[in-house]
Order: sequence, then C-alpha cells, then structure tokens
Amino acid sequence: MSDSLGLCKLIEQFGSEEKCRRYLEMLRWDDTVLCPRCMSDKISRIYERDQFDCDACRYQFSVTAGTMFADSHLPLWKWFLATYLICESKKGMSANQIKRVIGVSYKTAWYLCHRIRAAMKEVDVPKLDGICEVDETYVGGKRKGAGERGRGVKKEVVIGIRQRGGDLRMVKVPNAQSNTLYKVIHDNIDSEDVEFVMTDDFVAYQYAMGPILKDKHLTINHSSGQYVSGDIYTNTVESAFSLLKRGIIGTWHKVSAKHLPAYLDEMCWRFNNRKNQFLFRDTLLKMLEAEHVEYKKLTSAA
Repeated sequence: MSDSLGLCKLIEQFGSEEKCRRYLEMLRWDDTVLCPRCMSDKISRIYERDQFDCDACRYQFSVTAGTMFADSHLPLWKWFLATYLICESKKGMSANQIKRVIGVSYKTAWYLCHRIRAAMKEVDVPKLDGICEVDETYVGGKRKGAGERGRGVKKEVVIGIRQRGGDLRMVKVPNAQSNTLYKVIHDNIDSEDVEFVMTDDFVAYQYAMGPILKDKHLTINHSSGQYVSGDIYTNTVESAFSLLKRGIIGTWHKVSAKHLPAYLDEMCWRFNNRKNQFLFRDTLLKMLEAEHVEYKKLTSAA
C-alpha cells in the first residue's frame, strides 16, 4: 500500500480488526504461515480466536505473537492509525496528540508511541560516503546565565552526520570530546569511500578525524561568522538539527535524557525514508520484526 493514498484511504482499508489482521498476516508470512517457534508450515487456523495451531509442535499463536504488537489490548486499527500519523508527521506526534486522536489514556498513548518508536531504530545500515557533514547540537538543560549557550551549557549532546543527498545519523553521546567524536564519525562514515568530511572549526574535530580522514577534512570558520565557502558548509546537517529541535519544542515539548535516543531514531527513520511512498508499510514490517518492549523497561530508572 502506498502512503500517498492518504488518511481517508487508510481508514477505509484498515478500519476493522479483521482487515488489519489479514494485512499483518500478508506482511509477515505472505502466502505461507510459519510457526514462530519451530518454523513449520504445517499450520491450522483457529478462526474463532484469530489464532493458528502448529501441527508439528502444537504451539498456538496469532499474527502478533513475538512482535511489537504482542500483549496489547488496543485494537489493531488504532495501532495502524497511530503508526500512520507518526510516519506522516514531519516533526513527530506527541503522546497527548495520539491520546486525543485515537481516544485512549495518556499512559496507553505514551507506551504505544514508544513501541512504534523502538521499531524505527535502524540496524545494520551501511556507512555513509560521498560528502558528509558533521556537527553537534545540545538538547535540553537550563541556561545558568543570560549569555550562555551551546557548548557552555549543561545539556545532552547529539552528534549529527548527514550525507549530502543521502541519509542522516543522529547519536546521543556523553560529551563532544575528540575521542567521542572520533568513534561516532568512524562508526558511521566509510573512511575509504567518503570524498570529504565537512565540519565547523571546533578544534576537537581536527583530532577526531584520525590519520585516515585528516586529508579529507574541510572546515568552515563559524567562529569568525563564516557559514558558506563555495561547497564547504554544514548547513545540511544543521537543517536536520532544526527539524529535531522544532519537534522537541513544538511537538514533544520535553524529552528525557533516557528516551532521547529513541526520539533520534524516530527522526532519522522518518527523514531517511522521506521519499519512500511505502513508509507506513515498511514501518509495520519493522514492528513485526522488532523485539517487544515492556512498559516496565521503558519506565525503569536505569
């Protein structure tokens, strides 16, 4: 299904539990249902309970077993609607907005949003190449003085890397020291295939490049008020930071340090799939594949 069909078409196609279940079955198994425990295809359907029975190991399961939908009493059509809204909202959707739209408690909406968000985490993604921009931004915290901002304020540090014309990575880190920057840069950028790595003139970036990237490192002198010099700039990654901060200030309003990585995952997943007309479908696929997240884990102090 193409997301270009819009919200009205979505409701028309998935406005009942039965329609949602059949669609999830198609996404998860296509034509052949497999037992999630023993992978046998000798399956009988239990129609009255919307479940399956494995003839090989006698395990009984539903299409949501072992997925992000597991152990939820929320109707699937509400899951679908919340997922669609989060995918379609450029700056995200708050739990309060989801609560009002689908008619659930705030606790249910909050847990629902975090499970969808957890499925959006990208794993085993290729490293970035071409021309990459790297910058850091600071999220949350309170100013101690009227003139303090940026690196001088106690906030959460987020490193952003964006390949021009390509994908975005945003990573929460403990600090913006050179060794921290080095790890994030080399974990996310292909040292051999990257053409240039562009940063501002923050001195830590000079040491963060290491011997492999130092000859591909170009800087723009922000400290002297320079923001563009020909093709040298970091405006592309900074625009992604602007979108993140508009989401935090205007949509989510407050993001805890513990859950900040999940919001970064959501932002990157939506941004990297901005041209994907099957974003809704692909997000549902990830929700079928992702490990179930328990409420107690999300709310634990650790």
